[in-house]
Amino acid sequence: MTILTSLPRRTALLLPWAAAACGGDTPTRAMPPLRYDYLAPLRLNVATVDVGGAPPPSPIEAQSPAPLGATLRQMALDRLAAGGTSGRAVFTIDTAQVDRSSNHLDGLAAVRLEIFTDDGARAGFAEARVTRSFTTGGNLREALYDLTRQMMDDMNVELEFQIRRSLRDWLQDPTAAPPPAPVEQQELPAP
Repeated sequence: MTILTSLPRRTALLLPWAAAACGGDTPTRAMPPLRYDYLAPLRLNVATVDVGGAPPPSPIEAQSPAPLGATLRQMALDRLAAGGTSGRAVFTIDTAQVDRSSNHLDGLAAVRLEIFTDDGARAGFAEARVTRSFTTGGNLREALYDLTRQMMDDMNVELEFQIRRSLRDWLQDPTAAPPPAPVEQQELPAP
């Protein structure tokens, strides 16, 4: 009791919070957001790229510092770029789920990239699907993060392979400069 009386009141009030933060299933290592903007973008010969929303995470996935659906969406935002003047690409997350059974995690991710002309006709598509299983250790958050990171490594490679295979006519050289802005017409004064 003499220890608490010698501490400032504010510090004494914060002790229960500090003790609670030390216990439980807290991460023991850094788990930064998973980003893919360090990779060369996949520039498509379309005017726009629409990236759909991420599905809501399951209760188990909601405990992850990097939910699978949100990470798939971020990968698309980081990697897919528009470089053309007409048409559009639509990225859709078909499946993003993580299931748990005792000390085992199973993940499934499936995505689709479709190319549409200006009149709305589908001109091409690519699909990618990855699965992965992971045995959890003592920390569920770390296991979920590691599962997502490994699945995203696989998805990043698989999606790029499928785009290069199925949509090669729609890919542009990433080192080439983007096309110039359209020229606008302006009336000139009479001489």
